[in-house]
This record gives sequence, C-alpha cells and structure tokens, in this order.
Amino acid sequence: NINSPKQLGVLLFEKMGLPFAKKNSRGFSTDAETLEKLRPYTPIVDLVLRYRQAAKLYGTYIEGLLKEISPKDGRIHSTFNQMLTQTGRLSSNEPNLQNIPVRTNLGRELRRFFVAENEEYTLVDADYSQIELRILAHVANDDALLHAFHNHQDIHTTTASQIFHVSPDQVTPEMRKYAKAVNFGIVYGISSFSLAIDIGTSRAEAAAYIERYFATYPNVKIYLKNVVEQGAKNGYVTTIFNRRRYIPELSATNKNTRAFGERIAMNTPIQGSAADIIKLAMVNVDRRLAKEHKKSRLILQVHDELIIEAHQSEADTIKALLKEEMEKAVALSVLLQADVNIGKTWYDAK
Repeated sequence: NINSPKQLGVLLFEKMGLPFAKKNSRGFSTDAETLEKLRPYTPIVDLVLRYRQAAKLYGTYIEGLLKEISPKDGRIHSTFNQMLTQTGRLSSNEPNLQNIPVRTNLGRELRRFFVAENEEYTLVDADYSQIELRILAHVANDDALLHAFHNHQDIHTTTASQIFHVSPDQVTPEMRKYAKAVNFGIVYGISSFSLAIDIGTSRAEAAAYIERYFATYPNVKIYLKNVVEQGAKNGYVTTIFNRRRYIPELSATNKNTRAFGERIAMNTPIQGSAADIIKLAMVNVDRRLAKEHKKSRLILQVHDELIIEAHQSEADTIKALLKEEMEKAVALSVLLQADVNIGKTWYDAK
C-alpha cells in the first residue's frame, strides 16, 4: 500500500536496502526530506513523490474546492481577514484561495480550473514585481540597490555578478538562483545556516555570499541593524505608513526567542509595507471601477497579486487601470512595477 508509510519503509529500507534509514516509533521515516535523499538511488522514489503530490493536489484542491462551490451562483466564496496576520497581510479561509500551488508545474496547472464567468468576461491579473526588494531599496536608501532599480536591471543577476565576482553576462542560471535566495533571504533575516540549507551549499560558502551581499549593498546592513535596535528600544517597528507591530520577543532573555524577534523586526517593515500598499491599491481600484461605472469587478487578492473579472469590452481599459492604480499607490524612491496579463483562465492570465 503506497499510502502506508510503514509498508513503504519496509520496502525501501529492508527489502531494497536503501541508505538513510531513520526509525521512529511508527517505523521507518518516509517523509519528503528522506525520500528526496533517496531519489538518485531508484526511480521508484520519484514515482512515490509524484504520486504523493498528485494525491495531495486532488484531495485538497480539486475535491476540496469542488465542495466549496455555492449552489446559488456556481462560484467559490472565500473569507478574507484583515486582522489575523501580524504583518498586516490579508489572509483567506473557508476556503483559502491564497495558497493555490505555484511552485510546481503540476500545481500551477490547477489555475486552469479558475475561469471567468462566461464568454462575455475574461480575467485580468496584475502582480507587483519584486515589491519587497523595492521597498527595501527605499527604506535602506542604498545607492547600489536604488541604482539597479532605477536602471531597470535584473536585480538577481546584478546581485549574482557581485557575490560571484563575474560580469552580468557571465551569470549562469544557477548563480542567479543562488542570488535570488540571498536577495529574498536578507529581507527575512536569513542566517548562513538557513541559506546553506536552502541552496544546498556549505555554511561557510553561504556566509561568504551574505558577506559579499552586504559589501555590495552596505546601507541594507546598516538599515537592518538600526531597525532591530529601534525595535528593541521602542518595543515595536513600523511600516512606511507608521502602522506598528509590537515585538515583545526583542526584550526576551532567551537568546533564540530574541533572535526570532530580530528577524520579525527586519521583515515586518518590508512585508507589512507591501501589505499596506496593495490594500491602498485595492481601495483605489474598487473606487475607480465604481466611479467609471464598469461592469468589471475585483474578485481576488493573493498577497502581491490582484485579479479582476473584466467584461470583454473593458478588458484593455481594465488592464491599463489596474497597472496605473497599483504602480501609483504610493510614491517611493523607486518606481513600483506591476506586470499585467489577460486570460480566460487564471493560468493564462498569470
């Protein structure tokens, strides 16, 4: 029975004699981390992982979402919460429409199931491009980071060229992938230990990448240090709109708890400001749709992404409206950028 971890463990470790056997009270461990290590040893493991992914997608997202369809209008109605997350992000439940998979090809296919109401309508999807890194450039006032955005450089390629000491045209896809992990990890106060795990390298090498990052963007290091110090002094940090988040962990005597608080202090002004900005954009978009008597309606927000169900006759106008309102929601020292697409399904519009 492939769904039985106990039977699968016996097959892999006793009958097939594969390495990395790890026993717990219920038998051999067959969690995803263990199976990933075994992937090079036998094609069976890849099939098991693919089966688990498909079963999860089918059970949680296909069967699960079908149960949520309203008999009144054939739509799925989620609840959006303003006050549940500490950073100020909206959250979604019953069902959660903000966690439709996006990291795998098979998971992304699920977005084909989300369609406009009928042939008269289409979906317009707008997604902020690297909004958290743009906010970081703004609050840190780092010359190199500002220069990269002002000159429309690919920020991950720019960072990769610096941490690997190569010219931008010599940056490989793998180098860019590592740099992307560093860029986004810095916003979350990532450690060399965590970065090493994320990108599959040694802790020393990960530490070197972080050191080179801060050498490239020195004001980012100063900003992160200052925001933690101010957070500890005041007991809270703020977004760019002065919305506060209190962080009692910053005054904890326990070292690990305090370190957790420091990561919160680094990330909240960035992620929280992004949440504030998209909420402003949502209000402005909704007001314009009403003011201009549009048939189109805002139907979904997924963190940095807005989706409008647009009447075909208005689609191009809505595309321009959505881009304009998202990009002018707030004036930063770098321009905000929203990537907008139109499609009959969420997959096509993304």
